[in-house]
Amino acid sequence: MQIYTHAACLAHATGPGHVERPERLRAVIHALEAAHPDLDWQQAPRASRGQLLRVHDERLLAAVLESDPQGLQQLDPDTVLSPHSAEAALRAAGAGVAAVDAVLAGRTRRAFCAVRPPGHHATADTAMGFCLFNNVAVAARHAIDRHGLERVAIVDFDVHHGNGTQAIFEREPRVLYASSHQWPLYPETGARSETGCGNVFNAPLPKGAGGEAFRAAWRDDLLPAVDAFRPQLLLVSAGFDGHRRDPLAGLLLDSADFAWLTRELVALADHHADGRVVSLLEGGYDLDALAECSVAHVDVLRL
Repeated sequence: MQIYTHAACLAHATGPGHVERPERLRAVIHALEAAHPDLDWQQAPRASRGQLLRVHDERLLAAVLESDPQGLQQLDPDTVLSPHSAEAALRAAGAGVAAVDAVLAGRTRRAFCAVRPPGHHATADTAMGFCLFNNVAVAARHAIDRHGLERVAIVDFDVHHGNGTQAIFEREPRVLYASSHQWPLYPETGARSETGCGNVFNAPLPKGAGGEAFRAAWRDDLLPAVDAFRPQLLLVSAGFDGHRRDPLAGLLLDSADFAWLTRELVALADHHADGRVVSLLEGGYDLDALAECSVAHVDVLRL
């Protein structure tokens, strides 16, 4: 199994007290290295301008890549640019592209992208919610445009709804988007009534919901939708901020819940997609919980 990361992702500075901080990625990398010394670590390349423009507007590229901030520049109350942010964003998006290439070429069946900044809130033209480019959307569009896939599923278990991913693909029938998330919660999207062109499936969970409700949402609603879609590739927005210790939300999940869902997703990928799964790190802001859940996720992916 391959793990994609890059030192540039650690250099994206967000300022004192910001929860989306470099220590998040350090915790994930150190935990994976300790748990699995045999993982195949790969350096994430930069995403090309053309790859980004498949899902993003020129104005967003200009805002992220051409701003040249001397210190910290606020794009919104949560989202920050610093001198090394552009390089980090290019590597984070490029990791997903490289991982898709690797699994579709048969060099590995599964890959995990240990990167930051996260991506699933970024829309076609707006960076938001800690996200600069939408890494999973760039990867999905690359699979369609470069590799000719006709059915790509994106599953998102971050505690926050992936509004950017949904908005980018809600009129693209070749991409299915399935999400569980706490609701109401930032970004206040992801109602069940949001169905796109029949390719969007949302399972909002109330504050205080635990593993039983989380597993039921996937078992009864979301996994059957993914199964019926018969994806040729499964992409995962792997946010671990639904953990009970996370400071930004109120679900009561633990690492066993994420491991259970990962096993279910791997089984679907084995059935429909020759086992091909590319997972990309999204949220998770308690460092110990993030490390523990990332290891539990990769424990299953590497089997």
